[in-house]
Amino acid sequence: MVAERTDQRREAGQRTRDGLLAAAQELLAQRGQDGVSLREITDRAGANVSAVSYHFGSLKALCDSAIENALERYLDAQIDEVASLSTTSGVEDVAAAFAGPMMRALAVGGRDLAVMRTVARVGIDPPEGWGRLTGKFQQSRRDVARHLSAKIPGVDELEWNFRIRCAAGMLNWLVLAPIGTELADEPPEQIERWLVPVLAGALSGSANAG
Repeated sequence: MVAERTDQRREAGQRTRDGLLAAAQELLAQRGQDGVSLREITDRAGANVSAVSYHFGSLKALCDSAIENALERYLDAQIDEVASLSTTSGVEDVAAAFAGPMMRALAVGGRDLAVMRTVARVGIDPPEGWGRLTGKFQQSRRDVARHLSAKIPGVDELEWNFRIRCAAGMLNWLVLAPIGTELADEPPEQIERWLVPVLAGALSGSANAG
């Protein structure tokens, strides 16, 4: 019985922590870090202020954790998409995999889109905690470059890194810009049909990105 109660408390604590992260992500996506208050987060999560101190220590630590969690989810999804490609995948297939998590978020909206906007908002000024995700950033770029190198020879590692980072920046801008809101109103198939060729062109450095 003691062990069962301990497990129940642990599960309840994890639910509270997850709820605080979700609430913080949604509010950060809407307003950025300067527009979020501790009370708003706890009210949305149905938690009390002491829960923030217990699980995170401070409002800033909670926001940093929420941003880091959002980015990690995004990178994991992106890495999984690219890993599903085959050796016969073309440049547009690679672009579709790279943009897959963002396109799904645009199509679905809600919390998924809030998470993507959180990632995009802080991309220009990342918190210190992002350092632990350097390996995942590098893996994502390395995997994309490996697939593209098989289709487009003669591009060195430094240039691939530049192209891929530019493509990522384009996605970040899109999800925050008015044109991204317009795109989100379109069916998923239309989002992919419009976005993938543009991204493929950026990655390939050519108008012919087949």
